[in-house]
Amino acid sequence: MSETSLGEFDLIRDFFDRSELRSKRSDVVGIGDDCALLSVPEGFQLAQSLDTLVEGVHFPVDCDPFYLGYRSLAVNLSDLAAMGATPHSFTLGLTLPEADPKWLKAFSDGLAALAGQYDAGLIGGDTTKGPLTISIQAQGFVKSGKALRRNGAKVGDLIYVSGNLGDAGGALPDVLDGKIPETAQDKSSEYLLNRYFKPSPRVELGQWLVENGATSALDISDGVLGDLGHILKASGVGAELTIAYAPVSGALLEKVGSEQALKLALTGGDDYELCFTWPESRVKPLAEELAEICQLTCIGRIVEGSGLVDIATGEPLSPKAYRHF
Repeated sequence: MSETSLGEFDLIRDFFDRSELRSKRSDVVGIGDDCALLSVPEGFQLAQSLDTLVEGVHFPVDCDPFYLGYRSLAVNLSDLAAMGATPHSFTLGLTLPEADPKWLKAFSDGLAALAGQYDAGLIGGDTTKGPLTISIQAQGFVKSGKALRRNGAKVGDLIYVSGNLGDAGGALPDVLDGKIPETAQDKSSEYLLNRYFKPSPRVELGQWLVENGATSALDISDGVLGDLGHILKASGVGAELTIAYAPVSGALLEKVGSEQALKLALTGGDDYELCFTWPESRVKPLAEELAEICQLTCIGRIVEGSGLVDIATGEPLSPKAYRHF
């Protein structure tokens, strides 16, 4: 970044109080006052999620700002999707070493590219000087008492995941090498980099699941084994998995081979797909009605007890997940 004389209010006005990011909703008062104001519709609850991303920890130094903006918002919208909430708005806390107009324009463009897809406007936040750190808090609405949680899995439920797993982990070497989709060396690498930088929040899937009887859900940020372990612990149950069923993309197989692809699918993290449990008696409507929304794969079943077991071998599976501390 290059040094400029931009002040805080100039920065907000020029790059974040812009039409592409401003909320179009009539139930919110956004940027311009000390607080944002929003009204919660009768019969709904407010769902909130906050993620903090630190340069050198959650993303590489000199990461492309457009993709950084897009991804920073996507990981929060994925949390809303996991609860079955409809995105409403978000706030941004941005710590910058310098106020570089070129970087700020690209970063805000990345935010706007995703925010516009979900009518989730920027309604406030804060900027300060320091090591590059991005904190986004996203808000959404879900019908009172209907939100998908981690503690509802029942013995006999089937375990599903959306999309493919492991793609973000497969992209990581290229990400750390400073690559973005436009500079990928081949089509498989380009696909994986897009999956890393532009994850697809499964908002439509989450909304369908909350209306139609899923028993629990979460988004897969730290690897499906580790994240599914959170459901099992909260619900007081165990699980049997057919790990060979973990869905992987052709691009990942081409890039790393089948053995490493399966490992990344189970423990790689950063995919932001959904993992959810579903009553076995209602599999038919699930398959029929969701076919056009996204790919779904059944990878196991909820059982009595605790922990994860590989059905093929009978051996326990370690719920490995990323740990910050």
